Amino acid sequence: MAIIAKKCPQYQVKIVDINEARIAAWNSNNLPVYEPGLTEIVESVRGKNLFFGTDIDASINEADIIFVSVNTPTKTFGFGAGKASDLQYIEKTARNILAASDKGKIVVEKSTLPVRTAESMERILNNSGKGISFQIVSNPEFLAEGTAVTDLENPDRVLIGGHQSEEGRAAVEEIAKIYANWVPRERIITTNLWSSELSKLAANAFLAQRISSINSLSALCEKTGANVDEIANAIGKDSRIGSKFLKASIGFGGSCFKKDILNLVYLCEHYGLPEVATYWENVIKINEWQTTRSVKRVLRSMFNTIANKKIAVFGFAFKADTNDTRESPAHMVVRELLDEHAKPVITDYKALADAKRDLNDVIDNVQFSEDPYEAAKDAHAVLLCTEWKQYATLDWQRIYNSMSKPALIFDGRNILDGEQLKKIGFEFIGIGKA
Repeated sequence: MAIIAKKCPQYQVKIVDINEARIAAWNSNNLPVYEPGLTEIVESVRGKNLFFGTDIDASINEADIIFVSVNTPTKTFGFGAGKASDLQYIEKTARNILAASDKGKIVVEKSTLPVRTAESMERILNNSGKGISFQIVSNPEFLAEGTAVTDLENPDRVLIGGHQSEEGRAAVEEIAKIYANWVPRERIITTNLWSSELSKLAANAFLAQRISSINSLSALCEKTGANVDEIANAIGKDSRIGSKFLKASIGFGGSCFKKDILNLVYLCEHYGLPEVATYWENVIKINEWQTTRSVKRVLRSMFNTIANKKIAVFGFAFKADTNDTRESPAHMVVRELLDEHAKPVITDYKALADAKRDLNDVIDNVQFSEDPYEAAKDAHAVLLCTEWKQYATLDWQRIYNSMSKPALIFDGRNILDGEQLKKIGFEFIGIGKA
């Protein structure tokens, strides 16, 4: 919405939420989301044509177009628990839109949703007896955290799906006109409603599958003496494959991949496709195995005991350039360290507040430090879990001098110069390297 406001000064954009504290943060100088470039954009348009508020009903009634961007977490109860999406917030929003509207509107699905969710929204919105009509349009986002601003300003594609009726096509075109203010028309793809809904799940599933594939091969590389970075470079040169998402690591995280794949698994099971469901479920299992396997490698390298040993965990965000810790591999790493009675110290450039929240139940057993040098002081090992570029330029000689010996580094993102670190004196473990 900030990008739309910046690129389309002719539009009035209002963001509303039931969470007053969150809206207050968006109206402050300390935005609740860290994303490179976002603060400057928000500050340039906030109060001009971008507004944040909590008067949801009034904002719904005034709007011509409503982007629905509410949370769709994995269900934790009832049928489909652990796999299906929890759509209660989508339904509540649809009912709220209906109750607060006195004219028809275009309702845009921006949340990641299971295919045919629009059907449920339409049953609520267009069978009310109020005599007004709503058009449902699917417009999934394909952003990557850490590069969201550039992804929006120069997208690979914008996907818009709608019904193939005259009214549906008109609604799709209305949304396409927004993006056409800065996105070339050939990158704006229009489809039927169901193709658009399923495309988001499919895209995330394919990307996660690539990560799990290279991570599975990283284990074989460690056993055979092959180098996973060299393998990735070789196969990435194949134009049929490409080089993206072939970076071996401690595992993928974030709010999308696991949730969306589990949703896809549930849909396959629902439609009687157990073999397809098993295939995609194994992408998740490989990812979880990769994280657990990595911690076991560290344990074996430290005489099979890390009890009462200080372990510095470098990075808690699931990836660099974000404060998002959802499904972060570092979260599992820290809990497995605690299971072994280690003493973890977490450092991160943006995500310490979220780390404290995520580990609230064990916070008495975990330390936190904004300074990586302080975190590593007297530590037996450094576990690098987030690929913050700053970690590659730290004074590793200084860190080595301050650590207990033997000093071990586990590079869970393969961003450090292992040979140089070994010359300093570190015992070095990378992913997918003997």
